[in-house]
Amino acid sequence: MAPRRGAVWNEEMVVFKVPALIGIAAVLTCLGAAQAQQPADPRLAAATQAYAALPEAERKAIQADLIWTGHLNSAATGNFGALTFRAVNSFKAGRGQPDGQLTPAERQELARLARTARDAAGFAVITDQPTGVRIGIPQKLLPKREATAAGGSRWQSADGKVTLDVSTGPATEPLQAIFDRAIAVNPNIQRKVTYKLLQPSFFVVAGETPTGKFFRRQALGPSGLRGFSVGYDKSMATTFDKVVTAIADSFEPFPSGAAPAPAPIPAVPGAPAVATAPAQPATERFGVGLVVGKELVLTARAAVDSCKGLKVGTRPAKLRLQDQASGLALLDVPGLSAGTMPALRESAPAAKEAVVVLAYDGTAAARTAVALPGEVASDAVLAPLQPGGAGSPIFDRQGRLAGLVTANPSDKGLIAGVAPQRNHAIAGVAQLKAMLEKGDAKPAASAAAGELSTGAIAEAVGKSVVPVACGL
Repeated sequence: MAPRRGAVWNEEMVVFKVPALIGIAAVLTCLGAAQAQQPADPRLAAATQAYAALPEAERKAIQADLIWTGHLNSAATGNFGALTFRAVNSFKAGRGQPDGQLTPAERQELARLARTARDAAGFAVITDQPTGVRIGIPQKLLPKREATAAGGSRWQSADGKVTLDVSTGPATEPLQAIFDRAIAVNPNIQRKVTYKLLQPSFFVVAGETPTGKFFRRQALGPSGLRGFSVGYDKSMATTFDKVVTAIADSFEPFPSGAAPAPAPIPAVPGAPAVATAPAQPATERFGVGLVVGKELVLTARAAVDSCKGLKVGTRPAKLRLQDQASGLALLDVPGLSAGTMPALRESAPAAKEAVVVLAYDGTAAARTAVALPGEVASDAVLAPLQPGGAGSPIFDRQGRLAGLVTANPSDKGLIAGVAPQRNHAIAGVAQLKAMLEKGDAKPAASAAAGELSTGAIAEAVGKSVVPVACGL
């Protein structure tokens, strides 16, 4: 059973299994235990000695790379044991002697293959601003991002078959009680727990249903409870198992200090040095637009000003008109279908009224659609918008257009690359109405409706929100 888009995950109702989770047990106990005691195998003894001579960062990097190549189902702790020994030999199969040690050429090949897999997933360790959790997110595999009703964050695949939730909350009851509920048997639900572990400061539960897999970890600390759960369709297991291991390995519920930098790729002795190119000036600026008619997109002037070329998605675009006073602009996009123009709110939102900002994070090919909670403050919106968010439309909780971000969010003050809550200038309802009239765009009728969830709003109007790129 695939997760529903916009739905709130509840392991009591919809749960999925992670296979080979016996290996992930090492992720669960990565707070210090060595993988295994040394057997009397001289090859393992020699490999352990060679491994111990490496810097800790390199030991962990080797294990992390083995995770990404699918050879290691455990945490990158830096400890060498039978699991890592077998993983190295599995990687070396057909390449060299099964001695548990990597030659410089093998080490570079391992790093290359792992980097390819990480890049394909778009994996990046971030600090999730709403929860404070540090965790690795496969952004290309899970491009849909939104806030959850409980104050957490959700990433989801485009087809809804994979969902990753990050959560936080007060510790209102003992960890044992939460764990007991997580593993409780319900005769009415086809659910089987295949792994469970309870420690004083965290627990892990993994299991399966007839069609899916799940993995959940919850941690207890001074700030309360923080955790994550990932569920995915069994059809994704071949490609997603190792990603789950990498996510679990990266998870820090109560991080301190800066996020770790990726390890450098080891060089083969005697190989020519790779020159590091100096930083190049930006050649593109990014923004967001809203489809308001056939071949017509509304955006912010800040996103398209002084551009040598414009694109909306993959389509070339041309500036039709811009208004300096409101900060708005209209683009002609040949070949773009009309879609459904959202209803325009009749009056300005009240101060502190809750809204949803639909935006795009990242740059170039890595841009991902996100739905962010916000709050109106006079002629601004308070929201965690990333750079490239100029032109992001704002919707009230009935799904009506209530504003549009007119200034490009700053890249200053990012926390581990993630934007905190900040005020961003917006064009209000009156300005939007005037600009739409200039473009002969007609919003849908503004019908009364009940309050919608963030997911429901994104589902209803998200297809009309498009990425904009400006060639400089």
